[in-house]
Amino acid sequence: MIVILPKKKLGQHFLRDQNIARKIVDKLGATVPDVVEVGPGMGILTRFLLQRSDINLYAVEIDRSSVEYLVELFPSLSDKLFQTDFITWDASSLPGKFSIIGNFPYNISSQIFFKILDMKERIPEVVCMVQKEVADRINASHGNKTYGILSVLTGAFYNREYLFTVPPDVFFPPPKVQSAVIRLKRNSSGQLPCDERLFFKIVKQSFGQRRKMLRNSLKEPGIEVPVKFAERRPEQLSVDDFIELTGIIEHQKPLDYAI
Repeated sequence: MIVILPKKKLGQHFLRDQNIARKIVDKLGATVPDVVEVGPGMGILTRFLLQRSDINLYAVEIDRSSVEYLVELFPSLSDKLFQTDFITWDASSLPGKFSIIGNFPYNISSQIFFKILDMKERIPEVVCMVQKEVADRINASHGNKTYGILSVLTGAFYNREYLFTVPPDVFFPPPKVQSAVIRLKRNSSGQLPCDERLFFKIVKQSFGQRRKMLRNSLKEPGIEVPVKFAERRPEQLSVDDFIELTGIIEHQKPLDYAI
């Protein structure tokens, strides 16, 4: 049997608690048959996922030793295991829609969410464990100091739910922070009533200078931030406010305008 040791450079903290693993897997609905596990590691979630007859499991794992271990442990997964970085993974190898599940590495969890947002039309559901701070940020409402880019962008396309907190002592090695399991389910918004590319840019630029009023953080030739938003800071705007603001700016500039 191959022995796997967690690699610090990959942000690996292996979950050891079988009950928590089962609980995470149980939170995933059968929204669509295909499911992609991100970073299965030693396969603690994989084991329970493979026991479910209502899903067709794939996995993306960057660590070669983990891939060898998983293939040895779960031979049925060998043809559906992609040895690559999820951030650069080409999802065209899967047809149609698929859900995401995984214990996301803390050091790239934000990047994983941006990747998911890039594929939002194909991903109806996400169940994942992340650092509690990230979970709080994603679930934050406007007016909260933890409210930020991921709060707005995930909130625009997904219904978000904080499921439960996970203590450090159920991992090897134990992280220095608490973890949390969250669930995202695609909302009914469909296409936003504004240019989505511009929406992403406005949200990112606003929070890139979050201490500034929007009239200053979005100050560009030809752009006039409406009075309604001009003297507000980004954390004071709801998702709907950002959509409205984008629509106004969109009509001031052509759609290919780069803020």
